[in-house]
Amino acid sequence: MRTIPDTFDQSAVAAIDGRLEDVAAAHCVRIPWAVESGSRAWGFASPDSDYDCRFLFVRPAAAYLALWPARDVIETPLDGLLDVNGWDLAKAVRLATAGNATVGEWLRSPLVYDGDPAFRDALLDLLAAVTDRGRVRRHYLHVGRGQWAHARAGADVVRLKRVFYAVRPALTLRWLDDHAGVPPMNLDELLAETDLPLGVRAEIEELRLLKARSRELGEAPVPPAIAAWVEQVLAPEPDVAPDPGSAVRERANAGFRDLLDRWAPAGR
Repeated sequence: MRTIPDTFDQSAVAAIDGRLEDVAAAHCVRIPWAVESGSRAWGFASPDSDYDCRFLFVRPAAAYLALWPARDVIETPLDGLLDVNGWDLAKAVRLATAGNATVGEWLRSPLVYDGDPAFRDALLDLLAAVTDRGRVRRHYLHVGRGQWAHARAGADVVRLKRVFYAVRPALTLRWLDDHAGVPPMNLDELLAETDLPLGVRAEIEELRLLKARSRELGEAPVPPAIAAWVEQVLAPEPDVAPDPGSAVRERANAGFRDLLDRWAPAGR
């Protein structure tokens, strides 16, 4: 399947397609899922936002028996416009079991460069079986705290571009307070489904409009309502999460082996 809009820079899309083909050939891997992540998929891109392609890859089955296994990440060069890299299926399952929500977001991205829905659905089913809500909360807490610290350029100044990277996980934590199931990754959906103080909502929308038409937001005084709200959401969250336990890890192992049987390419 492919769901890339015509509004994307077609030369960038062609370059991403070429990189994915090169990765598959050079590393002898299969890439059953490749999507756009980052601000474009999250719904707050700038005119100069780069293209963040993320993919999942599977090595030949024998590669997972090697005493000296290959890296579980494949990266391609950053060039200012393209950021293309991916994770091994084993890494994806392992991190998701520990609570990392990134894999689930990649699988639910609406912007797909190339993907097999059967692979996506099978991996989503496995994630549903091994994912714990408490571990997912801890993931978004860590992301939110890290991004908010990164956004703060000084005591009274923030890097406006980075504010969104703290707002989205904070919104996700609030969404998890009020809803069952899997939180949306898109900012519009989070805003629509989360109760927010009017001042916070207004500042987010104002900043979002500015980001949509500006190539470089730079630094500015801290948006006061956003700052107070983000810190209120993130501060009391406990930095703990339950251990997956042996039964969950065995379910993850079994699910990984099933996926490997179906999706590993031929080779050594």
